[in-house]
Amino acid sequence: MRRNHSAQYISHPDHHWQRLRKEFPEKYESYVDLQPGEWTRVRIVVKGRSAELYVHGAGQPTLIVNDLFMGEASGGIAFWVGPGTVAHFADLTFQAQ
Repeated sequence: MRRNHSAQYISHPDHHWQRLRKEFPEKYESYVDLQPGEWTRVRIVVKGRSAELYVHGAGQPTLIVNDLFMGEASGGIAFWVGPGTVAHFADLTFQAQ
């Protein structure tokens, strides 16, 4: 079951993963095959109040969120990594549509 938490949507400060997992089991989480020490290609598409996560160049999204808690997409973009986790980012590209 733990592997099904490898891709998650959260919306800080009010909608952290513990709350979403309790109130909406499995709705905002999905499985994706991740390999420690390997680069993971990610594409995120946000339109209005919806977001889709694509991993490893897949043609179908790994996770779809149709009700972003912060409302219509606008403003900044952030990447968050939890305490004790080491992450590296490269070749970041942002496109407004």
